[in-house]
Amino acid sequence: MTRIFNFAAGPSAMPLPVLEQAASEMTDWHGVGYSILEMSHRSKEFMGIYRETVEMLRELYGIPEEYEVMFVQGGGHLQFAMIPLNFAVGGIGNYAVDGV
Repeated sequence: MTRIFNFAAGPSAMPLPVLEQAASEMTDWHGVGYSILEMSHRSKEFMGIYRETVEMLRELYGIPEEYEVMFVQGGGHLQFAMIPLNFAVGGIGNYAVDGV
């Protein structure tokens, strides 16, 4: 198989061993009988993944315990929306619904 490397913005090439491990765990994550894509976000398996990931991020980036690690989706649009939310002291703020 010829590997093609994508150097465009956004997704990039992954090492083949990472892709092979992900493929093997796609149908049975660590022997639980189902994929990580099928498990409940409230299950003990998922909460273990969550805790391990938070701890690894804390170690990698030196995030102290007094800060919360948040996992959010949304890309650039969400990041721009979060800027004014950081200024909403006490969760109070005014906003306009503009359809976008």
